[in-house]
Amino acid sequence: MLAIALLVFAADQVTKAWVLARLTPVRSVPVVTGLVDLTLVFNTGVAFGFLSRLPPEWRWLVTVFSLAALVLLVSVAWRIVPQGGRLGRVALGLVFGGAAGNLLDRWRLGAVVDFLDVHWRQYHWPAFNVADSAITVGVILLAAELAFGRGPEEPDRRAT
Repeated sequence: MLAIALLVFAADQVTKAWVLARLTPVRSVPVVTGLVDLTLVFNTGVAFGFLSRLPPEWRWLVTVFSLAALVLLVSVAWRIVPQGGRLGRVALGLVFGGAAGNLLDRWRLGAVVDFLDVHWRQYHWPAFNVADSAITVGVILLAAELAFGRGPEEPDRRAT
């Protein structure tokens, strides 16, 4: 779990450093024409820009929400890691690594660096980054582990 978290954190920070060194805000660089662009965006809100319109004097609230989510995740991890399977550990590694990357951005820059811009015709997904992707995949895997994983009362069938 720790190795995955560190790998996600490193990949997130390396890609953000690359983007910050090469792109200017809001100027798109097509990667797959009509589908994917690189667009530097500073997200002062939470997921998908939610709360990004908060006045500057209230932006500390976004960090509080982020830290509260991390505390909730730690409590889930406390339950899953001792009894859960590999899927739960991978999920938590993805989420922890992504959360750490985005929290570092908030602390250093006051906003999260987003740059992956996916769109099709008039449909436009909010810009995101490697950390956001890892968190999303991790949450989906975590939900699968909680829904379908073996519980503490259910023995490991591979041992029989």
